[in-house]
Amino acid sequence: MSDLTVSRRTYLGGLGSAGVAGLAGCLGFGSGGESSIDELTVAYMPIFPDLQYFVMESEGYFDAVDAEIDGREFTDGPAIVQAYGGGELDVAMFGIVPSMVVIDRGLPAKVTAANIREPMAIMAHEELQALWEEHGADAFGVFEEEHGRKFRFGTFPQGSVPDVLLRYWLSAVAGVDPESAVEITEIGGANAVFQAIVNDEIDGTSIMEPVPTRLGGADSPVGTFRTASEIMPGQPAAVTLMSDEVRESDLAGQLLEQHVRATEFIADNPDGTADIVESGIGMDRDLARQALDGPLSNFVTDPREIESGVEIFSEFAHDNGQIDETLSMDQIFDYSVYDDL
Repeated sequence: MSDLTVSRRTYLGGLGSAGVAGLAGCLGFGSGGESSIDELTVAYMPIFPDLQYFVMESEGYFDAVDAEIDGREFTDGPAIVQAYGGGELDVAMFGIVPSMVVIDRGLPAKVTAANIREPMAIMAHEELQALWEEHGADAFGVFEEEHGRKFRFGTFPQGSVPDVLLRYWLSAVAGVDPESAVEITEIGGANAVFQAIVNDEIDGTSIMEPVPTRLGGADSPVGTFRTASEIMPGQPAAVTLMSDEVRESDLAGQLLEQHVRATEFIADNPDGTADIVESGIGMDRDLARQALDGPLSNFVTDPREIESGVEIFSEFAHDNGQIDETLSMDQIFDYSVYDDL
């Protein structure tokens, strides 16, 4: 990494959001053309919706980018937001809501690609599912009467995509108050969610693959209750967020071209992708292969594939106080990088 890049990141890390926004042009953001960056720090999470990262790494696609890729693994979106705010990251592959938080804070970045659409499932104990058939959303109250406690959901920290989808489903679709009708516990990481279900510490979750398929293989009483496509067609999840400095350089197109290659690899090579899931995410290969054929594995690159869901998420995130204003699509997305491929 060049001294210029290091000093820029250090400087940005010490600024407030207003200072970052005001100084973006002075620091070279928006200059366009050939990049002088020789290293890209890319944040990712060991989850299905970031599968393109693992394909690009495994298949050597990063070699086609004119910069060294420094991949950094995180367990949740809020941690990536903190690192981004500290000037540590150039690119982040993580949830749409944390991406909105970065943008809302005035940090110079936009979403250039989607990674997946409709990848989440609301999972619930079979007992609640049976109660729902008879009582509808009143099933939560019946469950509490019968057990002397509220139904326990556990998912990623508040503000993450699984958390927002869960709260959206409870409030906007089921018509109950998430704060009073159920108990929601914050859990860091998909593996931790899986273990919490297996250990009977929670009764349900909002989660992406590979947890639903793993639970099916574990003969768990907790199973898929609603898919994201039933709750919110076009539901967004993980996206690719780029700093303005990267986005307005030639590196953006190079990286997104490899992202497209990875998306195509996943579609055309499910067996090879299953091997990558096993080595990168830690899911058994046979279960990974099963998950790739399931209804939650909808990998994409075109950011327009998730527009309708992003509009809902932006409004919901604002209503919940996660962002200060409802962000427009132009504030969130930069379509030009994908369109120019």
